[in-house]
Amino acid sequence: MKRSKSLIKTYKETPADSDSINASLLARGGFVEKHMAGAYALLPLGFSVYSKIENIIRDEMNKVEGQELLMNVLQPRELWEETGRWSKMSEVMYQFKDSRNKEIGLGATHEEQIIDIVRHHISSYKDLPISLYQIQTKFRNEPRAKSGLLRGREFIMKDMYSFHIDEADFEKYYQEVIKAYFRAFSRCGIETKLVEASGGVFSEFSHEFQALATSGEDTIFYCNKCDFAQNREIAKVSEGDKCPKCDGKIVMANSIEVGNIFPLSNKYSSQMNAKVLNSEGKEVAMIMGCYGIGLTRLLGTAVELFHDDYGIIWPKNIAPFSVNLISLNKNEETEKIYKELLDAGIEVLYDDREEITAGEKFADADLIGCPITIVVSERSFKSGGVEIANRKKTEKKIIKIDEVVKYIKQLK
Repeated sequence: MKRSKSLIKTYKETPADSDSINASLLARGGFVEKHMAGAYALLPLGFSVYSKIENIIRDEMNKVEGQELLMNVLQPRELWEETGRWSKMSEVMYQFKDSRNKEIGLGATHEEQIIDIVRHHISSYKDLPISLYQIQTKFRNEPRAKSGLLRGREFIMKDMYSFHIDEADFEKYYQEVIKAYFRAFSRCGIETKLVEASGGVFSEFSHEFQALATSGEDTIFYCNKCDFAQNREIAKVSEGDKCPKCDGKIVMANSIEVGNIFPLSNKYSSQMNAKVLNSEGKEVAMIMGCYGIGLTRLLGTAVELFHDDYGIIWPKNIAPFSVNLISLNKNEETEKIYKELLDAGIEVLYDDREEITAGEKFADADLIGCPITIVVSERSFKSGGVEIANRKKTEKKIIKIDEVVKYIKQLK
């Protein structure tokens, strides 16, 4: 992508209404545009990052035999009345009457609809287990939309629902999803802890995937030696206590929740009469699990975790481009390198703008945060080639022009 032909506009000043690092840097870098509290549009740079996150999440859900579908945003009141959640969810669910006086809600979560789908198509234990997921926009009337993409009223989420004949089969699958979640977050460059937590309106308890972050609004207690971790809302330990699982010490830290999973048992399936015949010919309510990841929230979390005084430092797997190629009055030579990189399958943002100073190009490169910057200039030619540096500013080399592609490929 050439900067001269792109919708990539950067800004020096922090937006007045930015209340977080991700809100500021994503807006300044031209990744998002805020249209109202809790609602952000993904601009081309932001959508590029989002798409890579989505592909990683989809790949990991497919590996645990999740089947992708797409459910409705518009949901009738009657469906929600089957579980009694129309009134219980009224504070966060957008509810209204259409022109035919029919009461409708915007999808805040999809347990009711997925159960309605499954009960129409599955009647026997022979069809189980089955796991269905979607990646879709959710709407929640958050009383205080804040922290940029971390707490919005409109956001993109992957929600998956599994159905089982018994608790043993569910527990086996639950553990497989935990492994898939760890893999997905790690591929996005984010390390997480599995944390015991309350289930809120969904279940008695849940597990959250929390990323340690000084800017996080959650507080967790975790062991410095083993995998024990609890959210403050349910914690039975304090900082400095001996771990209840080993001889480690309990540490308190701020964190950002990037995913959660819920054992639902047969709570909603019983309420909606979603039953199948078991191997003995007896009708039983299906056992369920629910598994969520906020994709746009994950994008915002990456910025909170990976930035410096100059801008964003994207993990390589989710960066909008692998390379930021900068020409300093060497467009003819740089054009050749640009085409060679593209032909080699390397994603490149080529700053070919002629009216912009070198300092402005470097500042934009730091703000946007691609993992690698290549500078083509008279100075680099005199040194023997082009200058290649990583975004963390820990490594800088002069590479011969005919070796650029090979060098970049081995960095990837």
